[in-house]
Amino acid sequence: MRRRLIVVFLVPLVAILVSLGGAAAWSATRSVQQAFYTQQLGDLGYFVTSARQALRSGSATVIDAEVQRFREVYDIDVVVFDPSGTVWAAGDGSAAELPDDQAARVGLALSGRRSEPPAPVLPWSATRSTVIEPVFDDGDVIGAVMVSADVGAPRTEIIQQIVLLSAVAVLSIGVGVLLVFRLARWVLAPVRRLDEAMVAIERGEMDTRVAEDTGPPELRRMTRVFNGMADEIERVMTRQQEFAVNASHELRNPLNALLLRVEHLATGLGRDWQDDIEETREEGRRMTGILETLLGLARGGRADTTVSAVDLITLAGRRVEAWRDVAAQKGITIAMRGSAAVVSVTDRTIVESALDAVIDNAVKYSPSGSMIEVEAIREHGVCLLTVRDDGPGLAHDEVDAATGRFWRSDDVSDKPGTGLGLAIATDLLEVIGGGVSVESPESGGLLVSLILPDGAAV
Repeated sequence: MRRRLIVVFLVPLVAILVSLGGAAAWSATRSVQQAFYTQQLGDLGYFVTSARQALRSGSATVIDAEVQRFREVYDIDVVVFDPSGTVWAAGDGSAAELPDDQAARVGLALSGRRSEPPAPVLPWSATRSTVIEPVFDDGDVIGAVMVSADVGAPRTEIIQQIVLLSAVAVLSIGVGVLLVFRLARWVLAPVRRLDEAMVAIERGEMDTRVAEDTGPPELRRMTRVFNGMADEIERVMTRQQEFAVNASHELRNPLNALLLRVEHLATGLGRDWQDDIEETREEGRRMTGILETLLGLARGGRADTTVSAVDLITLAGRRVEAWRDVAAQKGITIAMRGSAAVVSVTDRTIVESALDAVIDNAVKYSPSGSMIEVEAIREHGVCLLTVRDDGPGLAHDEVDAATGRFWRSDDVSDKPGTGLGLAIATDLLEVIGGGVSVESPESGGLLVSLILPDGAAV
C-alpha cells in the first residue's frame, strides 16, 4: 500500500515539475535567441544606412573601414553586396565565396524581399546566425547587407539557463519525493500500528491497543472502532476463560469424590468385579486428564500437552470397548479394524478426547442395526484414525462446513445435538499439529479421519 500511495503522489508531481521545467527552459531559450536576433537587427539597420550612403557615392572606402573595425571589436562579419550580387565591401574580403543557402538568401534580398525572423532552434544546432536585408533608395534595390555573428555567447547563456532550471527541477523533485515519503508515512502510520496491534492480538496479547491521536481523521475513526472491537473481544474471551476455569474447577471436586466412592466400593466387591473396577478407574483418570487439558486451555490459550509415542491401534481399541455398550443400547455394532501397530508421536489424552467426540457423533446419527468401523492406518507419511458410519451422511457441499461450531445438517435437525462434536475434535487436534478430514463416500454414511503425525522413526 505504501508503494502504491507513493506512486500515486509522486508520478503526477514529477510529471508536473518536468513539464514546468521544460516549458521554462524553452521560454528562456526563445528569450535569449530573440534578444540576440534583436541585436542583430540593430546592427543590420545601422549598416543598411551606411551602405546606402556608400552605394550612392560609389565609394566603399568608408564602409569597408567600418566593417573591418566592427569585425575586430565584436567578431561579427558584415558584407555589402551591389545589385549584381557581387561583394562590394567586406572589410578584409573574407566573404568572397558564399555557401549556397546564403547565396540564395542574398538573391532574395536583391529582389526586394526582407529577411524573415529565424525559426526557433536548439542552441547546439547552429554555429553562426546570419541575417540579410536589401538596401533601398527611392524604392529601388541598390544592394544588400549581410550580418553574420557567432552564436557561442547566446549558446553559453542558454546552456547556463538550462542547467540552472534543471538544477531547480531536480531539487524540487527531491523535495517533492521527501514530502511524498513523509506524507505516505504520516498517512500509513495508523495503518501500520493497526497491523502490529492485530498481530499482537493474534499472539494472545489481548490488552494491545492503538493510540487514537495521530493520522488522518478517517483513520482515527477506524482506530477508535478497532480499539472498541478489541475491548469487546477481550471482554468476551475473558468471560469464556472464566467460565471454562470455573466449570473445570467445579467438575474436579465431584469427579474426585466419585473416584473415592469407586475405591470404597471396590473394597466390598468380589474378584469378579475387578476388571469393571479397573475400567472405571481408567475412565476416571482419563476424565481427570481432560479436565486438566481444559484448565490449561482456559488459562493460557493452549493445553499443556504431553507428547509420547502412542500405539493408535491399542488406543482406538480401548475407546471402542468403552463405547461398545453405549452403541449396543441403540442396536449399533462398533468394531475395530486392523492389528498391526501404528505408532504416532502425539498426546494420548487429546487423541482420546477427539476420537470420543467423533465416535459419539457416529453413534448419535447411525441407524439401529448399522455398524461403525474404527481403523488406524499409516498413509502418505501421516497416521490416520478413521471412523466410518452408516448414517445419513452429508451432501458434498456440506462437508466443508461440518467442522464448524454449532453447524448441523438440515437432515438431522430433528435429533438432539449441539453441532460441536467435530468442531471440538478439530480444535483439540490443532493443538498438537493435527487435523480432521470429513468425507462423504459414494456408498453413504460419513468417513471422519483424525490426522496425526507419524511416529515410525521412534
